[in-house]
Amino acid sequence: MAHIIVVGNEKGGAGKSTVSMHLATALARMGHRVSGLDLDLRQRTFGRYVDNRRAFLKSANLDLACPSLCELPEIEASNLKPGENVYDHRLSAAVASMEPNNDFILIDCPGSHTRLSQVAHSLADTLVTPLNDSFIDFDLLAHTDAMGEKITGPSVYSEMVWTARQLRAQAGLAPIDWVVVRNRMGAQRMVNKDKMEKAIKNLSKRIGFRIAPGFNERVIFRELFPRGLTLLDLKDIGVKQLNISNVAARQELRDLVKALNLPGVTADF
Repeated sequence: MAHIIVVGNEKGGAGKSTVSMHLATALARMGHRVSGLDLDLRQRTFGRYVDNRRAFLKSANLDLACPSLCELPEIEASNLKPGENVYDHRLSAAVASMEPNNDFILIDCPGSHTRLSQVAHSLADTLVTPLNDSFIDFDLLAHTDAMGEKITGPSVYSEMVWTARQLRAQAGLAPIDWVVVRNRMGAQRMVNKDKMEKAIKNLSKRIGFRIAPGFNERVIFRELFPRGLTLLDLKDIGVKQLNISNVAARQELRDLVKALNLPGVTADF
């Protein structure tokens, strides 16, 4: 069975598609069979990222590892039983088509609550939740007091993950390994950064997720998207000397892959 990685939260701008593309490409470059699925049917950023990669590699005559991309199949309404949801069938059909020929399936979810995203979370063996280093984003996981120190209760996304965990337990599936990734952090040590670190550690113990390092805010990520490239491809396209920022970013990717502890995967790239 393929290991399913779901990258999701319910807020845009946290870097989900960047994390998805770098994880999928890193796994593909290590020789794993990887297929991706973009559930943001409107913006389709992850899907566009993969499309850009294919187009650039073809135009540049480069042979670099690339995750495959699956589209949600259309389902005839006449094939549905009373009360059945068409999106459930489209997602299950897509996953079923990918499982036999892949080691990993990576599902990128939209930055909003949708039926597709809800069902995808219940399929996750590993759930990766990128989170900006901000209490605005933290509010998606839990509510805090005015000082940002005391957690007053879980929020909508945490409750959705809890529901997904219950569904997996009822189906006799292994628990979701939930990993919250602190993403787009500034390099400087600031009061907000310290408060966020304490709040996330406190919440992780209460609702059961692990914490992993993500990517610092870097211009290079904005520059890579049009060509579908990742940090791992720079030397392959002729960049002879990586600058300090690029070297640090590659190390952040290694640290993230290592922290996820995926089956059969090392961060040796």
